[in-house]
Amino acid sequence: MNRYLTALLLLVVAGCNRVDHIGRPPSMTESRSTPEFIAMTEPELNLPQGPQRPESRASLWSGAQNSLVRDRRAAARGDILTVVIEIDDRAEISNSSNRSRSAADQISMPDFAGLPQRVEARLPEGATMGSLVDADASSSYKGSGKISRRDKLTLRVAATIIDRLPNGTLHLQGSQEVRVNFEMRELTVSGFVRPEDIGRNNEVSYDRIAGARISYGGRGQITDVQQPRYGQQIADVILPY
Repeated sequence: MNRYLTALLLLVVAGCNRVDHIGRPPSMTESRSTPEFIAMTEPELNLPQGPQRPESRASLWSGAQNSLVRDRRAAARGDILTVVIEIDDRAEISNSSNRSRSAADQISMPDFAGLPQRVEARLPEGATMGSLVDADASSSYKGSGKISRRDKLTLRVAATIIDRLPNGTLHLQGSQEVRVNFEMRELTVSGFVRPEDIGRNNEVSYDRIAGARISYGGRGQITDVQQPRYGQQIADVILPY
C-alpha cells in the first residue's frame, strides 16, 4: 500500500508544474527569492577608508560611484553586467565504410593407401572421397552515416555577480522571464568570467564564460501539448519495443 501512495505522490508532485497554469497564465518566479537579489542586497564588505580631504570631494578623479572616471564594469558581488549570447554553430559529419571478403576451400582424398576405395564402398550412392569437402563463402558490408546540425541563438540578458573567487574570477548568474499570453519563456545563464574579459560597455560574450550553462525554454499551455505525458515517457523507457 505504501508503494502505491508513494507513486501517487510522485505523480502529483510532477504534475504541479502544469496545475499552476490551469485556466490562467504561468506564475512568474518571485524576484526577491533569487540568488541575484541576495547578492545585490548583501554586497561584499569594503575595507574602511580614511577621512577624505575637503578638496577631494570636488575632484573629478574621485573613486565614488557617481564619478565621471570610475570604472563602470562589474567587479564585485552584487554588480550587474550584460551577457551577450550569439550562438551560430554548424556541424557536418559524414562517414562511409565498405568491406568485402570471400573464401573458398576444397579438400579431396582420391587415394590414400587404398582407404578411400574401401570407404566409398560403404558410402551412399553418389558419394565419393574424390571430392571430400568443397566450401565457398563470401560476405560484404557497406555502411554510411551523416550528421548535419545547426544551432543559432541571439540573446542578451542581464546577470549579477553572486560571488568573487579568491583568484579574482567572478561567478555570475542571470535569469529572465517573458510571459506572452499563456506561455512563459525562460532564459538562464551562469558561469565564471575573468574581470579583464568584461568590455568597457560592461558586456561579456558567452564564449568568454567558463563553465557556461545557458538554458532557453519555456512553460505553459503550448509546451504542455508538445511534451509527451509522464506515462508515455515511462513506457518509452521500460518497454523494449
